[in-house]
Amino acid sequence: MTGFVYIIGAGCGSADLITVRGQNALKKCDTVVYDALIDSALLCNAGENAELICVGKRSGAHSAKQEDINALLVEKALAGRTVARLKGGDPFVFGRGGEEITELQKHGIPFCVIPGISSCIAVPELAGIPVTHRKVSREFHVITAHTADDKRDFSRYAKLDGTLIFLMGLNALPEISAGLMHGGVSPATPATVISEGGTAQQKAVRGTLADIAEKAAGMPAPAVIAVGETAGYSFSCSSQPGVLSGVSVTVTGTERFTEKLAGLLEADGADIKRYSHLQIVRKQEIPALDGYSCIAFTSSYGADIFIEHCKEKRIDLRSLAGIKIAAVGSGTADTLTDAGIIPDIIPDKFTVADLADAIADSTPGKVLILRAALGSEQLTERLAKRNILFDDVKIYDTVSRPGMPAEHADTDYIVFGSSSGVSSFFGSGSALSAHTKIVCIGTQTGETAQKYTANRILTADPHTAQGAAAAIKGDRK
Repeated sequence: MTGFVYIIGAGCGSADLITVRGQNALKKCDTVVYDALIDSALLCNAGENAELICVGKRSGAHSAKQEDINALLVEKALAGRTVARLKGGDPFVFGRGGEEITELQKHGIPFCVIPGISSCIAVPELAGIPVTHRKVSREFHVITAHTADDKRDFSRYAKLDGTLIFLMGLNALPEISAGLMHGGVSPATPATVISEGGTAQQKAVRGTLADIAEKAAGMPAPAVIAVGETAGYSFSCSSQPGVLSGVSVTVTGTERFTEKLAGLLEADGADIKRYSHLQIVRKQEIPALDGYSCIAFTSSYGADIFIEHCKEKRIDLRSLAGIKIAAVGSGTADTLTDAGIIPDIIPDKFTVADLADAIADSTPGKVLILRAALGSEQLTERLAKRNILFDDVKIYDTVSRPGMPAEHADTDYIVFGSSSGVSSFFGSGSALSAHTKIVCIGTQTGETAQKYTANRILTADPHTAQGAAAAIKGDRK
């Protein structure tokens, strides 16, 4: 049976600039063929077991040939898969979406095109530049500065009115400026280069046609170049109120954790880069609850799995009467409480060592520990020293999401929620800039981070998402 292909415009920069239609279509796909310039956070909208295939490139790096990409889409669709071709910006604005569709049509493969927010409009807009403005610019022109032979006569664009927008033109900026001036455009004409538009790292350099090439030297790609009277305007958003306005943070972990922490930080004005590179995989089955006097949870993920287990096995929560429930911290306790299970034991300090002491102080019987495969041994060691009987059941594992591209975090901070998250991040080839400060939830997470980097490390207190946000705010002060 032939599959289906969605040609999806991912928008520019941040993942939240994709359309709702594009995001919904992505959730249906079991194969995602994506460009390198998309925000990797978008890949988490596909199913956990979705096949992720990178075919794009950044400036100067190798990419798949267009013919090979076309063939790949055909191959996956003919195998019966639902495919997302996830493209930066809009599929039809220098995106070669038409070439891919032509190949799909040759093989009778059904498809759907979902527009995306194009960088030619959005990136200047995010930098405060309107591509049109009444009485100033009644038209705008979008020009690619990149061609197969890298040769263009830019002087001919001097005859055009309105705003000129050049895409993929950073390396050709001296030739663009010289060509336009040679064609008669005034050297005093405003010009702006916006690098990494729509991301937390967005930077804009403003000047004139005469000096913009010198001013923008060394700016990283991708970049959008705006030339014309409107390029001198600055209608960018006022800074979002909050103590973290202007602060950039990369949030790593599972999708649920990154969304929770991102929400807290964005509320304080921070610019967030989401890198949801982890997923939860169920492992050992939960045993029958008979004979246990306490069930201990060391994370909200374990609590989620237990709640799901109760629903699957049709276990009436009233059968938990007489069994004490222990939660390592407020987040885990909230997950249980939302399901109608009120924890009896929550330590004052949200650590497994303090959880063990709290359990030992209040539980004479046998304890069922439901936790991660790589959980801290402090819990079981302390219970053993206190002569508490227990069964240690590893009900889930935190693993790297297959196919996630490596990340280079260039933000002010990066947050890790677990030791496994640190190991996964660096083990996959991801890296940090030297100035990026590391915020770790838990001392064990911090100790793991020290094995990989010499960057400054902050430890969240308490060991929660709220504690991580507080650590960043405290450091900024």
